[in-house]
Amino acid sequence: MNWQNFYQRQEQLDKHIMETQGLKNASVTDEKILALLVEIGELANETRCFKFWSTKAASPKSVILEEYVDGLHFILSLGLDLNFYYNSVPINDRLDQTEAFLDVFTSIEDFKQNKSNSAYDKLFHSYIKLGKSLGISEEELQEAYQKKNNVNFQRQDQGY
Repeated sequence: MNWQNFYQRQEQLDKHIMETQGLKNASVTDEKILALLVEIGELANETRCFKFWSTKAASPKSVILEEYVDGLHFILSLGLDLNFYYNSVPINDRLDQTEAFLDVFTSIEDFKQNKSNSAYDKLFHSYIKLGKSLGISEEELQEAYQKKNNVNFQRQDQGY
């Protein structure tokens, strides 16, 4: 997948947020990392993949997709903050959902400790693997990202 369009849209949103919130020259990288961790937790909760004690079904795919896209926004934004850009590589390995979530959490922690291009690539790659484990297609991802990006702009304009 070509991520350039995603980065361009994210950059526009980030600039808008920073201006709207009066943070034009502020660094919010750590806040974005924490927000990403929270979003991944919310996504895991919607999938219910780790809730071995419960028989309740996962949330509808539309809810899971929206939560997944929330995390993608922060990953793209972190890349922009540090001038890191992910180049797609084929994903052949399949993880179950719990393994995929744990891999993402580990990758976030590695990135937090070592803000390098290779740590960013690993984080992004693990997140794409998570999306695959959730059955999210490229088309669904592109459509959902654009939709949520528009919502995020509206929220800023409405004082979210």
